[in-house]
Amino acid sequence: MDREELLRKLDENRSLGEGRDEFFIDSGRIISVTQKIRILFFPDYFRSTRKAEDLLDAVYRELDDEIAKIDVNHEMITKRFMDTLPDVQAKLFKDIEAIYNGDPSATTYTEIVNSFPGFKAIYLYRIAHELYELKVPIIPRIITEYAHEKTGIDINPGAKIGEYFCIDHGTGIVIGETAVVGDHVRMYHGVTLGVRNFRKDENGNLLKGGKRHPNIGNNVILYANATVLGGDTYIADNSVVPAGSLILHTPETFL
Repeated sequence: MDREELLRKLDENRSLGEGRDEFFIDSGRIISVTQKIRILFFPDYFRSTRKAEDLLDAVYRELDDEIAKIDVNHEMITKRFMDTLPDVQAKLFKDIEAIYNGDPSATTYTEIVNSFPGFKAIYLYRIAHELYELKVPIIPRIITEYAHEKTGIDINPGAKIGEYFCIDHGTGIVIGETAVVGDHVRMYHGVTLGVRNFRKDENGNLLKGGKRHPNIGNNVILYANATVLGGDTYIADNSVVPAGSLILHTPETFL
């Protein structure tokens, strides 16, 4: 078909999306915001020719512009997000410490911040989670899917992850939206915190929401390719989950 016909058919197909939400979110700009925040958090590791106050203003302005596309209360939401940044920064320094103490291959903090995929994924998750908690749609998932693309680590922004979180290697990790992870947890590659089964209504349609993913206690180690499924599954404090294990219910041996 010629160009005009092709464009006409593409335009006609847009009607298939009628009635659904349609927002133009600049994904590149969102990722740029996270990179500016990274410089603000770690100026000793990432340098910029811009002053800190200019970077901070740019973060506020660029993020607010994107949130304004999807929420009329964007100024209040953006302000609340900015107020969380010191707490997020403090948590990330604890994560760096946990990775340094938990991974014998980590020789310097600089190495962790600059090159460890686990820390990159944790950093982007913690930014995205604050936006998720403020009920900002779309943008948190853009951030964590960018982390997924770059690291192979898939952490839903809705997951609740405690302090001193250590990801070792990390490729293939999946942490679902309603998972809860305690403090001082170490997780190896291939670990999945997932859904045991999907709830459906009387017509067979998938039900959204509800607690679907497991809870992990404090001081837990999950070795490579461990799979823990179910919203009512709990791994108790101080447990060690063996590599390659499949856990569908709360295990008595871990209680």
